[in-house]
Amino acid sequence: MAKIVFVGAGSVVFAKNLLGDLLSFAALADAEIALVDIDPERLRVAERMAHKVAAALGASPRITAHTERRDALAGAGYVINAIQVGGYRPATVVDFDVPKRHGLRQTIGDTLGIGGVMRALRTIPVLLELCRDMEQLCPDAWLLNYTNPMAMCCWALSRATAIRTLGLCHSVQGTAEQLAADIGVPLGEIDYVAAGVNHMAFYLRFARGDEDLYPRIRQVVADGRVPDTNRVRYEMLQRLGYFVTESSEHFAEYVPYFIRRDRPDLIERFNIPLDEYLTRCEFMDGLWGTMRDFFGGDEPIASVERSHEYGARIIDSLETGTERIVHANVRNDGLISNLQAGCCVEVPCTVRRGAVAPQRIGDLPPQLAALVMTNVNVQALAVEAALTGKREHVYHAAMLDPHTAAELTLDEIWALVDDLLEAHGPWIPPLR
Repeated sequence: MAKIVFVGAGSVVFAKNLLGDLLSFAALADAEIALVDIDPERLRVAERMAHKVAAALGASPRITAHTERRDALAGAGYVINAIQVGGYRPATVVDFDVPKRHGLRQTIGDTLGIGGVMRALRTIPVLLELCRDMEQLCPDAWLLNYTNPMAMCCWALSRATAIRTLGLCHSVQGTAEQLAADIGVPLGEIDYVAAGVNHMAFYLRFARGDEDLYPRIRQVVADGRVPDTNRVRYEMLQRLGYFVTESSEHFAEYVPYFIRRDRPDLIERFNIPLDEYLTRCEFMDGLWGTMRDFFGGDEPIASVERSHEYGARIIDSLETGTERIVHANVRNDGLISNLQAGCCVEVPCTVRRGAVAPQRIGDLPPQLAALVMTNVNVQALAVEAALTGKREHVYHAAMLDPHTAAELTLDEIWALVDDLLEAHGPWIPPLR
């Protein structure tokens, strides 16, 4: 019987989807599910939710709840991580408000840019503590990480721990669904391969049998059918020749072309939602109240449908041997040959019983590799700062970030970093 530990189970909406996925597989329906969260109220709601999901699926797992993760980890085969260190308040609000005072606007701020760097500095130490506990209590377990900044976190873990880690996101499969709808081809008929780094991977193949579907994607532009929410990505398709896997609001802050103080017209032209992540967090806070009330009552869940998240499918494949291909974030050990060795790359992986085999891609098209490396450079310095504790590398990461460098001078970047580190206080370990 598999033992699955869910760290950050108080993220009730995400936990509901993932637990529904897990318990829908016959091999996992009687698994031991250990829920972990530092917030007792959220944990209580997550536990009630888990029981309701199990009942809706006719599953019979053993469900336990823990505020101390070490109480849950012993004997685990899988650890799912979905924490947000510092939470929406104060940490995420700080990530947006302080840069805004310096004239730097963001959309999501959780992957790259100054917001991504700060999130890495407060998250990586906590993940390393989790891995130290795993090394003692479940050294052979798989860590499935959903926490951003994905590439920075997984890169740091690959350097500092031997725990087997897969970074999981839904951008590849989610964007494939969107593109299938845009071009009117059923998703089940489409075969795709994406590669790069998390949130900046590109579809190297998007086809139906022998038919290359890229001409159909370009026709969306020619026909004037570009969705308002996807103007940035279709613009980059025309410039680079390939479609990127993460959303336009994310991608707009990974490059220096779209969010510019001196060009406010670009915000309207490309429909860029500034401060989007704050809006999402406020919505989720409101939804939390609804979820708390529902799961606190006796009303059952009517039905549970599988999501498109990879986590449960991976665990089922590792347990049963059912072979699946997923896109996951892993160490670049020769997988993408024109990206930095050892960085964290997102590539197709074949999952079978007890093993995950990343697929070797070779070289990315040169224009894609060059653009991706502008992000990898920032990731590398943020990871260096987190692992060495050297403050200088925080400045270096910020000065090399494409969006930050397009908006601020070096003096302004240094001042911004100083203000952010002071504002975060104890959420970021002391730097020297």
